[in-house]
Amino acid sequence: MAGSLDGRVAIVTGGASGLGRAGAIALSRAGAAVAVADVDRERAEAVASDIRAGGGRSLAIACDVGVGTSVRSMVERTVGELGRLDVLYNNAGIAPVGEDGPTAAMAEEAWERVIRVNLTSVFLCSKYAIPHLAASGHGAIVNTASSMAHLPLGVVDAYAASKAGVAGLTRSMAVSLGAMGIRVNAISPGYVDTPMNSLIFGIDEMREAFRQGHATGLQTPEEIADVVVFLASDLARSLTGATIQCDRGWTAFKMPELVARALTGSGG
Repeated sequence: MAGSLDGRVAIVTGGASGLGRAGAIALSRAGAAVAVADVDRERAEAVASDIRAGGGRSLAIACDVGVGTSVRSMVERTVGELGRLDVLYNNAGIAPVGEDGPTAAMAEEAWERVIRVNLTSVFLCSKYAIPHLAASGHGAIVNTASSMAHLPLGVVDAYAASKAGVAGLTRSMAVSLGAMGIRVNAISPGYVDTPMNSLIFGIDEMREAFRQGHATGLQTPEEIADVVVFLASDLARSLTGATIQCDRGWTAFKMPELVARALTGSGG
């Protein structure tokens, strides 16, 4: 899809690593100028530098996506320096190991932090981007949901709830923003080898269990980024309010017993 986003400007939140990094690079290769937004300014700058080294336009912005003033500043700087805004890729998210868990054992503070970063951020970033996306004439919002929005594992309740919320907010915003010419869609990846999933992919037994749980094997960040570019482009002009289950078949069947054993540490 090279050239499909020529002349357009995109914001990628959580753009310093994982799916965000891959998405930022893919959007640039498709022709977009990209604002790489992340709470980690140094790593965001590394991604922006890689994009510029490849001939693209990019800037890095330090942003806490769960704080409205930080989000508003991020959007204003993007438009001020890159000239416009056409695409918002709401990708920032956390799955804090040792904090998120079953509801009965979870601290209230952990619940609130996951919801703020994973769900409230989508509301805030969209809220401040909407006027600029409407002005572009072909605005597109792409949100990162998760296979857990459809098939939760039962071990990280806040994360599953936040991602189900992203899917629901996607559908609702698609209705409310349609008259403004803004399309809103979401992606629901399976389990991708990213820093956030390092616990899964750093243990051979768990990696193999999750590989078998996907109908065509494990995913890469780059293949998810291809779906993001498609949804951001005019090739997806008929799509809005959709949550694309780009999960290599993970949600097409029940969680394999092998995965359950790997998660609980039980043998046999």
